[in-house]
Amino acid sequence: MSSKDAKGAPFLLKTYLVTYNVLSAIGWAYVFGLTVTHLLNLDGKSDAVYEPHTKTATVQTLESRLPPLLQTIFHRATTAYTRVGVQTAFVQSFAFLEVVHVIFGWVRSPLHTTVMQVSSRLFLVWGITEQFPEVRSNPLYSSMVLAWSLTEIIRYSFYAFNLVGLNPRVLSFLRYTTFYILYPLGASSEAFLIYATLPSSSPIPGWQAWIQGMWKPTDYARALLFAIWWPGLYVMYTYMIVQRRKVLGKPKTLKTN
Repeated sequence: MSSKDAKGAPFLLKTYLVTYNVLSAIGWAYVFGLTVTHLLNLDGKSDAVYEPHTKTATVQTLESRLPPLLQTIFHRATTAYTRVGVQTAFVQSFAFLEVVHVIFGWVRSPLHTTVMQVSSRLFLVWGITEQFPEVRSNPLYSSMVLAWSLTEIIRYSFYAFNLVGLNPRVLSFLRYTTFYILYPLGASSEAFLIYATLPSSSPIPGWQAWIQGMWKPTDYARALLFAIWWPGLYVMYTYMIVQRRKVLGKPKTLKTN
């Protein structure tokens, strides 16, 4: 949302939007803090957390090859869902209101990009994590939540300040720069969590697939989503690059004699 949108908004609408963005930023800050607390065991409770599902052989192999310190953090990443899963689902679910805001013209964001981002997040929360317990012990769940929470803390804080006519340079820089790392981290974590739900048998029908377990239509649908996730990342990534150039200008280049 631009400052023009904020200035033209009626008082009650502006109050609602400021409240929504502030509460969203606080919610994601809580999720981020809880995740970091768990990964670093800052409260001394992380190592006693119940593992929600048996880890796959791939995850166990990867963990065994890491240095001891990273093994500890990696192990905690496999149990993060137990501590932050409910909170993440709760906070993320309210993002559907952003689509409503765009539809009613309360904010001037592109509808297709808003729908794409919100629907993909809700699908990961309710269509993947809640439906497939095995992904809850995948360390990529932790990286996804960290990328989501950092992105949203910055984004909602930026919008809240913008609505009251303020535009802190630090927030503007973070809003239009951190996506270079956080978008690929979040989107790739999302994609490979979807991939982790696919059957290990061949997707091509045959006697071997029949013995190991035939793919269902929903499996093919998730495989298709995994394939189109990458073009979706490209769309969002290039959109943010364009937005960055509009707000911050093109990166300065060094002049050579």
